Amino acid sequence: MRKLMIALGMVGILASCTQTERGTAIGATSGAIIGGVVSNSWQGAAIGAAAGGVAGALIGHSREHRGYCIYRDRYGRKFEARCR
Repeated sequence: MRKLMIALGMVGILASCTQTERGTAIGATSGAIIGGVVSNSWQGAAIGAAAGGVAGALIGHSREHRGYCIYRDRYGRKFEARCR
């Protein structure tokens, strides 16, 4: 019952986050679990959390800008706009 309450609390916290923040939290959590299980140490869990957090943030950021493409103007400057 205690684990269920903790899980519901985590879902409630993540409900108000952006896609990038959600991706970071989920990636860091899963990376820490996997890193800790594989290496059986706190250092492995910390490295897994860092790697998972970075990967989750990148995936979350890409999902946040769905439907947008990066273009270049005639001066070579990059800008983001809706895909055609």
